[in-house]
Amino acid sequence: MIEIVNKFLWGIATIFLIGSGIYFTSKLHFIQFKFKEMFHGFKGKSHGKISPFQTLMMATAARIGVGSLAGVALAIYFGGLGSIFWLWLSAIITAPNAFVESCLGVIYREKDGAYYKGGPAYYIDKGLGKKKLAKLYAILIIVAYILGFLTIQANTITKSITTRIDINPFVVGIIIAILAGGIIIKGVKGIADATSKLVPVMGLGYLLVALIIVFMNIEMIPSIFASIIKDAFQLKSAGVGILTSLLIGVQRGIFSSEAGLGSGAIASATSDTNNPVGQGLIQILGIYFTSLVVCTSTALIILTSNYQHLALTDINGIEITQYALQYHLGSIGEWILILAIVLFAFSTVITGYYYGESNLQYLYPKHKPKHIFFLKVITLLLLIYGSVASANFLWKMVDIFVACMAIINIYAIFGMRKDIAYEWDHYKRKKQKHKNT
Repeated sequence: MIEIVNKFLWGIATIFLIGSGIYFTSKLHFIQFKFKEMFHGFKGKSHGKISPFQTLMMATAARIGVGSLAGVALAIYFGGLGSIFWLWLSAIITAPNAFVESCLGVIYREKDGAYYKGGPAYYIDKGLGKKKLAKLYAILIIVAYILGFLTIQANTITKSITTRIDINPFVVGIIIAILAGGIIIKGVKGIADATSKLVPVMGLGYLLVALIIVFMNIEMIPSIFASIIKDAFQLKSAGVGILTSLLIGVQRGIFSSEAGLGSGAIASATSDTNNPVGQGLIQILGIYFTSLVVCTSTALIILTSNYQHLALTDINGIEITQYALQYHLGSIGEWILILAIVLFAFSTVITGYYYGESNLQYLYPKHKPKHIFFLKVITLLLLIYGSVASANFLWKMVDIFVACMAIINIYAIFGMRKDIAYEWDHYKRKKQKHKNT
């Protein structure tokens, strides 16, 4: 039953996400290809609080989690090689959604002491005038991130460590909770500072490892890319139909990039700048880095190994990536993956927690410090639970919530398309005026 609901919701979500991406691609004149403009977004003035770069790192930290390691492996395992092509295409088509939601996040943000807060719940309420829908979205994202995404991160960290080290999964969960607690207790500024240091190091480090493996197997790379494209359009791709390959590829792509879910808008809203368009533009860079660079790196690591011989049950996905790294680099490959998982998943945990906190603040605007403290405690307990839970159950549960978030958010941003058109036109006029002076 869960599988049927999951496929039905993702069928709707896919239509919404792709349709919205195509619409905004046209209306914003192929904004996902304006690379020069994207880097201009970092020039917004900041006042020493949370910079545009830090918001990009926060959003990328959430995107670049185990979905980039385990999710890609799952896509290949269940959807075949063709799913990688659909993952790429979905990232390019849905990138404008990330721009729009981040732009709206800045427009409708609210002051929260010395910092800002915002996101879909805020712009659905203030911009669209749908308070009940905003509350539903806030509840969905709290459940999806605090109960779902974060527990998956803990589950993946634990599986990777316990397959290499003889240690009780419960103990690993406790360690994860202690480390995460030390950062989330510091609030949004502490989270922004931590991710701005973690993400560049872990991203570039993982890319370096992938490049080494690619050069070790350089003769295989052309045929791998050819097979990915060929299988994407075959009626049967690795034993599955083209529709299944497409849905799995898009689903994993959205899970990794989060373009259209609205989560990136929560990070963008914290920026201490008044440049909505700039914030939207730099978030597209995060989409591309996650989907086209990190996810592709994982795919190439796997596809240059003999992963087809694996027989797995209660699959998380990380087992495949772990096997592939060991295949290429021996025992050191396992340790590299453990380090990558810890960094990737941990950065997702701390950002994902903030997404939950921001939406709890929306639901209870008159909240007290004890309410936020209670959320922190619940989060840490769920991280421990995630370390011993069933991976298969966690993935299915999160997929359903993510689909619901996507449907609501796309409905909202399409309803506020005039706001985006105004901001984009204002940005172009301002740029043209500056150019003429």
